[in-house]
Amino acid sequence: MHGASPTYRRYMTTVEDVPAGANDARGRVAELHAIREQVRRGPSERATEAQRAKGKLTARERIELLLDEGSFNEVEPLRRHRATGFGLEAKKPYTDGVITGWGTVHGRTVFVYAHDFRIFGGALGEAHATKIHKIMDMAIQAGAPLVSLNDGAGARIQEGVSALAGYGGIFQRNTKASGVIPQISVMLGPCAGGAAYSPALTDFVFMVRDTSQMFITGPDVVRAVTGEEITQNGLGGADVHAETSGVAHFAYDDEVTCLEEVRYLLSLLPANNRENPPSVASEDPADRSGDALLDLVPADGNRPYDMRKVIEEIVDDGEFLEVHERWATNIICALTRLDGRVVGMIANQPQSLAGVLDIEASEKAARFVQMCDAFNIPLVTLLDVPGFLPGVDQEHGGIIRHGAKLLYAYCNATVPRISIILRKAYGGAYIVMDSQTIGADLTYAWPTNEIAVMGAEGAANVIFRKQIAEADDPEAMRTRMVKEYKSELMHPYYAAERGLVDDVIDPADTRHTLIRALEMLRTKHADLPARKHGNPPQ
Repeated sequence: MHGASPTYRRYMTTVEDVPAGANDARGRVAELHAIREQVRRGPSERATEAQRAKGKLTARERIELLLDEGSFNEVEPLRRHRATGFGLEAKKPYTDGVITGWGTVHGRTVFVYAHDFRIFGGALGEAHATKIHKIMDMAIQAGAPLVSLNDGAGARIQEGVSALAGYGGIFQRNTKASGVIPQISVMLGPCAGGAAYSPALTDFVFMVRDTSQMFITGPDVVRAVTGEEITQNGLGGADVHAETSGVAHFAYDDEVTCLEEVRYLLSLLPANNRENPPSVASEDPADRSGDALLDLVPADGNRPYDMRKVIEEIVDDGEFLEVHERWATNIICALTRLDGRVVGMIANQPQSLAGVLDIEASEKAARFVQMCDAFNIPLVTLLDVPGFLPGVDQEHGGIIRHGAKLLYAYCNATVPRISIILRKAYGGAYIVMDSQTIGADLTYAWPTNEIAVMGAEGAANVIFRKQIAEADDPEAMRTRMVKEYKSELMHPYYAAERGLVDDVIDPADTRHTLIRALEMLRTKHADLPARKHGNPPQ
């Protein structure tokens, strides 16, 4: 191998080439340590410098940042490919370009594989793929999360279809592990072509700005086929996938911060679908009053506010991890804790599109609900929704089937489910956002709630169209009819009087109410009908 030390080149040969004196036990052990040291250092200093020149860490440095100090146990570090042709027989580096093994994060077992871009550009060959298959199987069997640190140039062209077939085994295992163990993909370099489908099959995708890209066809192909000129980052960079496509759940400026956040996410997830998420002792009093909520949320349903501030006031120490923060910003999906126990929170965001549901918000929330349900994370839904976004683009884009994804996800969820109606809850969006009629265990409302088929103004225009048109003063008549409709059908206690809301609560009591309700629901057990699997809307 180019750049390898004389010692390394010697240990890549046969037993007959071992220097004199190495055939006793001490000599063999010395040989082993020399090989391991070379494996640890990687192919060459020049390759390491080239990696750093791109602003990237090495694969081992990334693993050290991800896992607890000294906890990594490597699997098959001495594996080498057996391909021939195109000069491969002269280049047989140890690890074959991927480091696999397990360690701990916050003391809990986590499996990991990391592409080493310094070796064959991190490209996947037959031996490389086999190592990944093995560590994925181990993670599934052990019931522990799997984190992939992706920095590879796709399939190893020199190995032909033998390399390409390796992706099939990865995809099959991604699917087998789905909903069984948490799968997290961390994009730390290029990921092109079919390789991009593995991250898309996992639960969470992290990306680092400027150094990571994902796309099926690169800029050169796009230019050749469509004539469009675009850079790699413009086509598939972190910001594109975090804001536009929704492929990336998280995007960060540097690898260190990114891997710290991966560790934080793992602290909120169970090891597998048979366990509950880890709980911690909370110093935030369960009965802490949220008086600030009375000022945060305007009673006027037309005035916007930041739902994030509401969440901060309710949850432990104001801390939460927002998923897909920059995509479909009209809905918030976050992992957080209440009295030390993990919950998933879904909330309309009045600051963005007035909090309406549209195609992207429905998809975002549906996937989050499914993930929480798969991993035994209770759901808390905060409603302030004026309805679904109207428009030709939405209808032609399939808002019906996309909105149905969220409806299906909620109806299919068996974890504890609590919803709180803060202000508006209109039309089909009210039903879809985990209303009591689709299976919410408990539904509460603030005294500022308005639950109705539509807003009072629209309802009055429909119901009293004739009276308004025939009135001497149509505007005065419209105002009167709006007021009448509100007083009859939209007062804060209308739904509670009909059993569609379990209670109307003081906003200041929201935190305490949720914690008590979740404590009661901890032993909830619900079975779905026997079936192979459902057929969710696509």
